[in-house]
Amino acid sequence: MALADPAGCAKGGEDNNPFPDIIELNVGGQVYITRHPTLVSVPGSLLWEMFTQKNVRSLARDSKGRFFVDRDGFLFRYILDYMRDRQLVLPEHFPERGRLQREAEYFMLPELVKLLAPKLSEQNSLGDDPCQSDPEELSPGADTARSLAAATATPPSALSGGPGGANVPGAEGRRAGFITIGYRGSYTLGRDSQTDAKFRRVARIMVCGKTSLAKEVFGDTLNESRDPDRPPERYTSRYYLKFTFLEQAFDKLADAGFHMVACNSTGTCAFAHEQTDDRIWTSYTEYVFYRE
Repeated sequence: MALADPAGCAKGGEDNNPFPDIIELNVGGQVYITRHPTLVSVPGSLLWEMFTQKNVRSLARDSKGRFFVDRDGFLFRYILDYMRDRQLVLPEHFPERGRLQREAEYFMLPELVKLLAPKLSEQNSLGDDPCQSDPEELSPGADTARSLAAATATPPSALSGGPGGANVPGAEGRRAGFITIGYRGSYTLGRDSQTDAKFRRVARIMVCGKTSLAKEVFGDTLNESRDPDRPPERYTSRYYLKFTFLEQAFDKLADAGFHMVACNSTGTCAFAHEQTDDRIWTSYTEYVFYRE
């Protein structure tokens, strides 16, 4: 509900302070309510600069009068938590450490940037850090080292597809599991069944399955913004891909050793043009892939 005072919920205690004591923020569509002293608790930060100025009208507002910041609304909760007590506390298996570091740089919080920077041991490897990202998100070098170690411990006949061996190198180290690909699409059927009006249109490709498997297969092309804190051994149905080509998703699954085992689809006529007889059909389709 919109507030009577567009600047916030309560008037400030100081006469020379144009901001109220309680302030509503709209950060990328996410609404936060906090106190003015919290926003100015880090001198020199971007929020400190915004909420210590005298000209309140220069700050952007949304349609309900809340102060608007065009940044990642989900990651801002960690920025706000840090400004409250100057401590960094992240969920276990936090997957967006790099993006949060970028947000800390934007909000000009150098101490938080240092806390988020990767810690290196004397051997130039990641040190003990309770806030590291998922262990499944291995770097290419670490993945190569793991493959070499597996090859050393595996008989040559197993790597070459000999008796009792796997047909794919390194397949013995892969975990079995299912991944389901789903999408909503639309297409147009014109008069006399001519299909050249509009071809298949895919709005978004959804990914369902175990988090670690989804990350292994799709890597950086997997968008986790709708379920950012999911541990690697848990399941989710809220991931989607950053591209909209089904064949590209199929290629990635095939490269990872997955095979399609089932599929289903439903379709309905969403719109029919009265003059041209063109019909726009919408469908939802799922493909189930499995790796032994």
